[in-house]
Amino acid sequence: MDSRYSGGWVFFVKASTIRLAAAGKAYNSVAQSSAIAIQDATDYLRSMSTISSTAAGIGIAMVIAGNPTGATVIQQAQQLGTGAVTQFSSICTAAITVATDFPSSFG
Repeated sequence: MDSRYSGGWVFFVKASTIRLAAAGKAYNSVAQSSAIAIQDATDYLRSMSTISSTAAGIGIAMVIAGNPTGATVIQQAQQLGTGAVTQFSSICTAAITVATDFPSSFG
């Protein structure tokens, strides 16, 4: 037990109280970092969706113009979108696991 003198008063602080406060702060930091990771993954998914849609549009225009490579462009655009969704899911799952598994107290 540690004591602190302040203005005529002596305060005693238990080590367990300090550990509990530290654990709460650490948990809040981990939870906030996990939330930011999910926000970043959402931004990534949105960006990749825009790129994939644009590429698919170009592929469709190529097919309409009679260019046989257009079908390949469309297929690759679809794969790009699917890959982005997989990546988004992986990031979110990892962030949720970290936030859930991190102890909220070290009692």
